[in-house]
Amino acid sequence: MDFAPDKRTLELQENLLQFMDDAIYPAEVELARELGSDDAVTWNQPDIIKDLQRQARARGLWNLFLPDATHGAGLTNTQYAPLAEITGHSPLLAPAALNCAAPDTGNMELLASYGSERQQDRWLKPLLDANIRSAFAMTEPDVASSDATNITTTIAEDGSDFVINGTKVWSTGAMSPACDLFIVMGKTDPTAARHEQQSMILVPRDTPGVTVDRALTVFGYIDNDHGGHAQVTFRDARVPASNILGERGQGFAMAQARLGPGRIHHCMRAIGMAERALQLMCERSISRVAFGKALAQQGVIQNWIAESRIRIESSRLLVLKAAWLMDTVGNRGAHTEIQAIKVMVPQNVEWIIDKAIQVHGAAGLSQETPLAHMYAGARALRIADGPDEVHLASLARREVKKYLPANP
Repeated sequence: MDFAPDKRTLELQENLLQFMDDAIYPAEVELARELGSDDAVTWNQPDIIKDLQRQARARGLWNLFLPDATHGAGLTNTQYAPLAEITGHSPLLAPAALNCAAPDTGNMELLASYGSERQQDRWLKPLLDANIRSAFAMTEPDVASSDATNITTTIAEDGSDFVINGTKVWSTGAMSPACDLFIVMGKTDPTAARHEQQSMILVPRDTPGVTVDRALTVFGYIDNDHGGHAQVTFRDARVPASNILGERGQGFAMAQARLGPGRIHHCMRAIGMAERALQLMCERSISRVAFGKALAQQGVIQNWIAESRIRIESSRLLVLKAAWLMDTVGNRGAHTEIQAIKVMVPQNVEWIIDKAIQVHGAAGLSQETPLAHMYAGARALRIADGPDEVHLASLARREVKKYLPANP
């Protein structure tokens, strides 16, 4: 394994770092002012993001996440990983500015991989141009969605149409007026094998029977910078059979394919958040004096700083290994590492941000720094895309299996 960035990655890194300094960091003040205004809850994407998107596109920093060179930058997971980390330094602005923000990234990957030509023309192209937003509707309120086979939403065939019934929660982006598409996962055949009952279907937002019921907050944050999170009801929502994405019964496998690269993206952005938190921790510890000496000279703070660096470096190496394995042997061959980073990285990043908040005192709890919002995001990652416990159980089973008799 050689994790030294290749020439193209180095060029993109240099370009992106310059863009962060020139445009992203200066825009954070304006974003904070816009989100803190009395009329902030409009669910529109902040105006500053559209301007940043124009700048990013002009610099060639656009759709970097998509490995399909026909539609995106054609980067491997290993090439994109360090770029995703850089965007994590400003998680509310940078991913969206590069059109590399969830859930649209995963939805674009699905459309690029499984969409028909008609589906790609109708939805993928506008998403690639950031002209519309989308939502991924899988999680449900009344079942343990950590096991995706539990979903109860039905996608019933009726002549040349499918009729969707069910309730979804945590449909990120659904509150945005620009959200034009829901990718809905439901059951087309409850009598099929357990992992072949589910399908994905494309449901336009304006379909009769689709109702966005309410917004859901994350530790009180409404996340309106990227369209919020919503509970959505589908009641006899009818769409053409041609709106099925991929093959019928392929939904579970498609969901797993979507989550693999997404975990690389989430984890590397989270490491970027940790780097930003460590920077803020160090700067604060140098500037503040307590009990006769700078915080940076206090033993406990020194331990936090050192431990933070260790956690960042170990997290980054494991994510890069997972990305390299995905590029060389595929998602299945990287299964252990993908699950490991999903557990390890959010826990490490949450710990680092927590210590940065502690060093800042009450200021760390407020809007005066990005730490509180970053903490909410890191904590949410321990549930998003599957809770820690599910991944740990799967990892343990696979580890134990190595030592079981071949023919018990």
